[in-house]
Amino acid sequence: MDEREYFQRLESTAETPSDLFEHFETRTHAGWTYHALPSAHHDIERGTVIIPDADVVVRGYPSVPRVLVLDPGIESVFGEEAVAVEEKLDGFNVRIADLPGEASESLAFTRGGYVCPYTTGRARDRLDLSAFFADHPEKALCAELVGPETPYTSHDYDDVDSHEFRVFDVRDRASGDPLSVERRRDLCARYGFEQPRLFGRYEPSDAVEAVRKRIDRLDDAEREGVVLKSTDGTAMVKYTTESQHHAELAYAFSLPFDYGRDFVFSRVVREAFQAAEFDDSSERLRERAHSLGESILLPMVETIDDVSAGEAVGERQTVRGPSDEVDALFDHLREQSLTLDVESDRRENGERVVEFLKVSEATHDRIQYYLGGGTRDE
Repeated sequence: MDEREYFQRLESTAETPSDLFEHFETRTHAGWTYHALPSAHHDIERGTVIIPDADVVVRGYPSVPRVLVLDPGIESVFGEEAVAVEEKLDGFNVRIADLPGEASESLAFTRGGYVCPYTTGRARDRLDLSAFFADHPEKALCAELVGPETPYTSHDYDDVDSHEFRVFDVRDRASGDPLSVERRRDLCARYGFEQPRLFGRYEPSDAVEAVRKRIDRLDDAEREGVVLKSTDGTAMVKYTTESQHHAELAYAFSLPFDYGRDFVFSRVVREAFQAAEFDDSSERLRERAHSLGESILLPMVETIDDVSAGEAVGERQTVRGPSDEVDALFDHLREQSLTLDVESDRRENGERVVEFLKVSEATHDRIQYYLGGGTRDE
């Protein structure tokens, strides 16, 4: 790879190419060698990918800030500009880009910039990528893989039986510049790509109340939240529901020695600011506090009981697809030093369905140590 050439194309704030490229990791997939940036450095987004043999740069997806209070948070971000409000889905975030040339093929890149072979296969199967990239070869589709049967997240949606993609953004793959919300929604509809729900377009002065009402309804349905975007797609913030905060805390405390204090504290901060803005009675605040406490304590006690009973603990997932894609997925996960415990491997309607546990050795070993009388320095 000509580091100086790509250094100039990326327009990094690093002083020299070596200052930037020391942070990239080199990987291979299906004969392609690519260089991925697993964390943001020198104004280059996390997940940025360079594929020299195809002369392709795929910019990482920008980090979306979170607003903690709607009023005056929305106005402080968007000023007087109208905002579009879309649903934020609980799924696995990927960017899908096409590599040019005779061996042209589409690949799905994770937030960290790695090719996920399973998600790549699912995207090729579920989306009409050939038609889209024939007309828009320089674009990248930004999508969530959602549903109860994915290798990374599991969330039930009424209209998703197994797994589906929802395209939430379309960007220039080299620059990262987004399409406007209206143009993106029209373009995706033209190619049959499902998208997150659009709840409306509002002036900032009207958006606060509209978002608050929408969050209440999403909370009742135990859905994640909303993303607010300027109509040109360049400015974004996210805002999530109480039920999502509690679900994430319950997940973290079910594996208490795998998730750090920053993860837990950030969710408590979100909850506290939302409570201060939304809860208008001491009774409602106490209800929220009670639910928050259950999210923290009950999952952790259940995990301690499981370890005490000699059971493995971790994240249970289900995947469905062609056998070779499932095999490639497990190879990919094991390359990341994950321990997998396959609990069920069967055929359904011509597809392979595997239920497995991503074993959490850190949580299991630490709990076992304490249950055996080990001490903890605090």
